[in-house]
Amino acid sequence: MSDFLAEQEIEVFSGFDPAHLESAPDLVVVGNAISRGNAEIEEILDRRIPYISLPDALREFCIRGHRSVVVTGTHGKTTTTALIAWIFQSAGRDPSFLVGGIPNNFGRGFQSGSGEEIILEGDEYDSAYFDKAAKFLRYMPEVGVINNIEFDHADIYNSVDEIIVAFRRFVNLIPRSGLLVSCADYETVRGVSARAFCPVESFGFAADALWQPQAVRVTEKGLSFGIVHAGELLGEVEVALAGEHNVRNVLAAVAVARNAGIDFGSIRSALAAFTGIRRRLELKGSEGGVAIYDDFGHHPTAIQETLQGFRQRHAGARIWALFEPRSATTRRSVFQKEMAEAFAKADAALIAPVDRPDKAPAGQLFSTEMLADDLRRRGREALAVSSVDEMVGYLLAHLRPGDVVISFSNGPFGGIHDRLLKGLKKK
Repeated sequence: MSDFLAEQEIEVFSGFDPAHLESAPDLVVVGNAISRGNAEIEEILDRRIPYISLPDALREFCIRGHRSVVVTGTHGKTTTTALIAWIFQSAGRDPSFLVGGIPNNFGRGFQSGSGEEIILEGDEYDSAYFDKAAKFLRYMPEVGVINNIEFDHADIYNSVDEIIVAFRRFVNLIPRSGLLVSCADYETVRGVSARAFCPVESFGFAADALWQPQAVRVTEKGLSFGIVHAGELLGEVEVALAGEHNVRNVLAAVAVARNAGIDFGSIRSALAAFTGIRRRLELKGSEGGVAIYDDFGHHPTAIQETLQGFRQRHAGARIWALFEPRSATTRRSVFQKEMAEAFAKADAALIAPVDRPDKAPAGQLFSTEMLADDLRRRGREALAVSSVDEMVGYLLAHLRPGDVVISFSNGPFGGIHDRLLKGLKKK
């Protein structure tokens, strides 16, 4: 972001200092990573400088005046939002959009278009230290998408029931003239969708879903399957994505696009031209017959579904999964058991140390050694390493041609991808 701002000739300050506010800004946008005690927020409060949360700023300066399409769910938000934005763009609708990743087709995570729609990735994390409401409650949805609802964000929510309440509130914001597109494969989603005042269109593998896939096949490019609506086959699509979860993401995007009046031929062409998202099963490079991938996944369900799809795409290959417990939830033990079930989908797993372990509540620290032990009991090769350096050294000593490596982290993972590629090149 700082690089982008600099390219736009916008001054960027590093660190936090009250001196940055000497120009007396008209309004300060406060991100949800900022809390009381921050030098600048204290200055803002002392001087009564007007401030606003980022979600509220988006609503007032970007969303208002547009038809808001908000994509939510524990997983799949970024991919689904990018798919919808690309379909609308390809159909000549010139939408505005904001995605929590970088779609390769656009090369940027946002666009201010001339079209009627704004397509937003809406997550359930809190808005600001002074506004603990979920971000998506500020986005004025006319069309809402719910991919799934599971427990996440253990630093914000105490249970999945609390998360369900946030999604109920989201559904309650969609006007009667709007639309809710919801996944029929999750009982949690069915429950909140039943309370909608607007029309609801379901999607998924469930027998009663309005939008369903037919004859899903793994192809050299990715996935190929038929799109069935209300029992009628509309046609077959092909997309450069992997895994059952991405079949659902495509179904949701197709449902939104068709309801916006985009013809199926345009949708099919857009899907065929979709080139994915950075850090979503992204190929970083290949050396010595070893392919290195990167993925943003840090929830056990997302990791498991990604590895299952990865296995289909790389049948017969030895799959190495690398994991860095770095998010506010993964550094806690809340998913200790579930992570073992997820990483058992790989042949081998290397686990990096927990990032900033002091941030985990007392007695709730995720155990990398326990995860490695659990995986070994399941017959997998597994090792909890003391550093990324040790992980790189171990891999370079054990990787062989035909292997594939995929890392899971919501951070840079110590530059492991470039280090592995350089090391493999020297072998």
